[in-house]
Amino acid sequence: MLEFIIYKSIICIAIFALSLGIAAYSTWWERKFAGLLQDRWGPSRAGWQGLFQPLADGGKMLFKEEIIPNVSNKFLFVLAPALFIITAIVAGVLVPWAPPVKIGDTFYPFQVSDVNVGVIFLLAVTSIGVYGVMIGGWASNNKYSLLGAIRASAQMISYELAMGISIIALIISAGGTLSFGEIVANQDAGIANVVWQPLGFLIFFICALAETNRAPFDLAECETELVGGYHTEYSAFKLGLFLFAEYINMFVSSAVMAGFYFGGYNFPFAHEFYNALGLQTGDWQISAIGFFAYFVKTLIFISVFMWIRWTIPRFRYDQLMNLGWKTLLPISLLNLAITVVVEIIRGNIKF
Repeated sequence: MLEFIIYKSIICIAIFALSLGIAAYSTWWERKFAGLLQDRWGPSRAGWQGLFQPLADGGKMLFKEEIIPNVSNKFLFVLAPALFIITAIVAGVLVPWAPPVKIGDTFYPFQVSDVNVGVIFLLAVTSIGVYGVMIGGWASNNKYSLLGAIRASAQMISYELAMGISIIALIISAGGTLSFGEIVANQDAGIANVVWQPLGFLIFFICALAETNRAPFDLAECETELVGGYHTEYSAFKLGLFLFAEYINMFVSSAVMAGFYFGGYNFPFAHEFYNALGLQTGDWQISAIGFFAYFVKTLIFISVFMWIRWTIPRFRYDQLMNLGWKTLLPISLLNLAITVVVEIIRGNIKF
């Protein structure tokens, strides 16, 4: 029992530190990436190649003066950013970062928790995140903040429906399991779920952009229309929590897509590669290689998020709603119907 507690504590701390580290340096990488696209340097002052820029930004946010508007609901104003970042971090506890490692006679998974309804839990936690945005916009008692919050809630409702239907199609293709760990483990034959769900992946990816409020779907904080959107009245540490949570959401979304559709820690010819190295199931080397493979896939998705932000203009709000309800929802239903037919043909669904 003591070993289990120690192991889970280490995994929790490691994944928490990984989430914070990736979120922090995603800000650095996004600036460098934008500089590359725009033929400029990006961060270059704080340390070599600007590597200390995230620390400088964090220190600035931490030590600036906290301002809470007199007309705001002070309790909810403080609660909103905390709720937003907590839900972003909790969503990452289901990600199986590497194959289980064998210590003694026991296999230890690199996952905080693998509940048997993990997919539903993931959708539930991400749904709660919009409450932080909604509460923050309402509690600010500012018309621009409230408009941004209303946009965020409408956007979440519009795109969660299509995302949920695409995940149902994925679950059917993956054998009916709702466990994140099993969905990843079932792709160990080298055939990723994206082979059977290319349309479902495309729908999920577009919905992930909208769910994380990333461009071209960042209508909730559209500075050309709403000053700063739902966090117009926020400053210092609380503003930093909102901005930080956005990058954690992007990181978790990228990890989920890499696990759901691209095998997670699995990769083509992995078994042949491990056999050539003389490795057996449970060896720490397999876990290390698997973690590296998963991490690289996640970083590729994060870079794609950034590439889209700096190359595609923002949608109008009516275009955003039309895309969600009139395009993605019908296509996701069509994808679900096609998936059922294909699985019947493959013999995986029997009546």
